[in-house]
Amino acid sequence: MIQFNVPPCVGDEIKYIKDVIRNHKICGDGPYTKLCNTWFERRFNANKVLLTTSGSTALDMAFELCDLQPGDEVVMPSYTFSSTANAVVLCGGKPVFVDVRPDTMNIDEKKIEDAITNRTKAICVVHYAGVSCEMDTIMNIAKRYGLMVIEDAAQGVMSTYKGKYLGTIGDFGCYSFHETKNYSMGEGGAIVINNKAYEEKAEILREKGTNRSRFFRGQVDKYTWVDFGDSYLPSELNAAYLWAQLEHADEINNNRLESWNYYNNALQELKKEGLVELPIIPEKCVHNAHMYYLKCKGLQERTALISYLKENEILAVFHYIPLHSAPAGYKFGRFHGEDEYTTEESDRLVRLPMYYGLSEIDRNKVVTAVYEFYRK
Repeated sequence: MIQFNVPPCVGDEIKYIKDVIRNHKICGDGPYTKLCNTWFERRFNANKVLLTTSGSTALDMAFELCDLQPGDEVVMPSYTFSSTANAVVLCGGKPVFVDVRPDTMNIDEKKIEDAITNRTKAICVVHYAGVSCEMDTIMNIAKRYGLMVIEDAAQGVMSTYKGKYLGTIGDFGCYSFHETKNYSMGEGGAIVINNKAYEEKAEILREKGTNRSRFFRGQVDKYTWVDFGDSYLPSELNAAYLWAQLEHADEINNNRLESWNYYNNALQELKKEGLVELPIIPEKCVHNAHMYYLKCKGLQERTALISYLKENEILAVFHYIPLHSAPAGYKFGRFHGEDEYTTEESDRLVRLPMYYGLSEIDRNKVVTAVYEFYRK
């Protein structure tokens, strides 16, 4: 059976985890956590990066740092994971969903401005499949209306927009290192603080409301509870697993791109015949091959394709159910404007197996099965 996803493992993970155990330092913010934080800051030219327990808690931190208050609104796409909206709801805010672009499945930047009200506090963009949203337009809107911008770059580690790494463009960026992501620590994430004014507040929030970070830097002689906070520090065991992959970050990225390009080249004939649609990468975007998807004619055809692939021992899957049509979406948020593409396009999308180490034999088997389905 060809799995849809296999968590990345480069070979040194066990060695580093044993090192953590041997040094009796398995809680958060140890040497491996600091290595990971520094790697992202240097590689992405980021102001401040802090590992978190998940991509979800990175989003929680971002909206808390935005000082989101009950009744405040956040404009975001409906085509995303629940964590994006949950972080808003946790602060008492209201998600305001707008339509996506059919070419990238990202938020339609042309629909954002009309959704802004006097209660709007922020715009949250989701870089779907590691392909950037139209950030120049979005940042311009945010500047004109005095809004914060949060980048949900859970799928976007190593991707860029006009040369800037995703997560480093808005006020805050959020990464995920879940086992389904390009780089994994099992469960984990990171927040990028792009405005220096929020650095210390972020440290306090992440350290259970204490100024512990200042204590370790020798800035205070003891640490104490100074503000609201929670425990967002991942275990050193998780950070050690992630560090092994960051040492091979380019190797992993290039390997995934090889698989992505293989699919994209091999499926061109079906696209030319009008049988499927393939991903579109805007010219100013460099993606990270987080996923490879194709679009069928509709829901019935997609269901049949997924079933056919499974019969041939290939696991392919669909993706999000739009949040505005989910029970919690009705309860906590609202959709602004017309759902022209979100639901229709989500019903057509199917994701093919994609992971580090996917063999050419297996890639060819996937492509062959897709052609067999459409030829039959």
